[in-house]
Amino acid sequence: MDLSDLPKPTLIAHSQELRNLKDNLARESILAVDTESNSLFAYQERVCLIQFSTTKKDYLVDPLAIDDLSLLAPIFASKRIEKIFHAAEYDVIMLKRDFGFRFENLFDTMLAARILGWDEQGLGSILKNEFGVRLNKRYQRANWGKRPLPVDMQTYAQLDTHYLIPLRNKLRAELKSNGRWTLAQEDFHRLQDINGREPANGNEFCWRIKGAYDLSPQQAAVLQELCTYREGVAKSIDRPLFKVIGDHTLFAIATQCPTDLEALGTLPGMTRKQVRRHGKELLAAVQRGLQADPVYPPRHRRPSERYLARVEGLRSWRKMVAREMGVSSDVILPRDLLIEIATQNPKRETELAHVLEQVPWRMEKFGDEILGVLDHI
Repeated sequence: MDLSDLPKPTLIAHSQELRNLKDNLARESILAVDTESNSLFAYQERVCLIQFSTTKKDYLVDPLAIDDLSLLAPIFASKRIEKIFHAAEYDVIMLKRDFGFRFENLFDTMLAARILGWDEQGLGSILKNEFGVRLNKRYQRANWGKRPLPVDMQTYAQLDTHYLIPLRNKLRAELKSNGRWTLAQEDFHRLQDINGREPANGNEFCWRIKGAYDLSPQQAAVLQELCTYREGVAKSIDRPLFKVIGDHTLFAIATQCPTDLEALGTLPGMTRKQVRRHGKELLAAVQRGLQADPVYPPRHRRPSERYLARVEGLRSWRKMVAREMGVSSDVILPRDLLIEIATQNPKRETELAHVLEQVPWRMEKFGDEILGVLDHI
């Protein structure tokens, strides 16, 4: 498709424009929505753009130019207006965190494609296959906090929502004809309540670094000091942690515990520029770690063998059913529900129904099979 035929999006960068947009959106019964964030360019990522599409127009809302977006809250909370996302989870989490929005009446085109067993589920592949449109993938990693936004980035952002309404119409029809519409509605409804976890601080983050659990307790204390230093720098200059010093570099420093700049400079990732910028502080962090109390990894209670057997039994069952339906395993039983069932180990239908109260279709369709799996473990 020739993108020159695409209508120019309307950029919303002032409060009065936002008021007009809110009035326009409130008259719609269906909207496509997406967001762009600056996760690769800031210590604390934030929503830098919100895209809306109706059946007639595309809009780009600039949260960096408008202080208060609360006018949009009734749109997202409306039960009458259907909001279409592609891969909604991240967008919903970010919009809740940054603006306090709550959500009703969602449709997720990626979830719908997964429930139908489509081979291609990424938006770029779907737009190419269904509409002959090619997305420029380089903008997936672009700095959306940049202003002014170049025209080509505006077009890329517009394409993320422009085709979602006709795509939703196709997917909805297939879901209904395949008898999977109720299943999809369960998962769309579960999206409304999703929340992200709190970001880890420096002390917690160090255990996420590959190899951290293999360090000695004293080396772990060094790694903790290094992580604390890096986080302080990242926060002060508003950069992601990996753009200050990479995980593999911190791990190498904690392993070797260098005592001078020359030794520090031989470690992977420590360029001359990095040594000049952080060398003395990193060596000081190493010394603090060596003098600190040893640090031991967080202790997690080992699950019982019976629990592990229930998890494995449920996984094997859902894999078999997924093959029969031609979908991914977690479409049959999402991971959080599988873990909750294995934890609660319900014996009766009423007990399982309580665990699966958010997904009554799955309870009706698979309840007896799930109880049968548990009964044989």
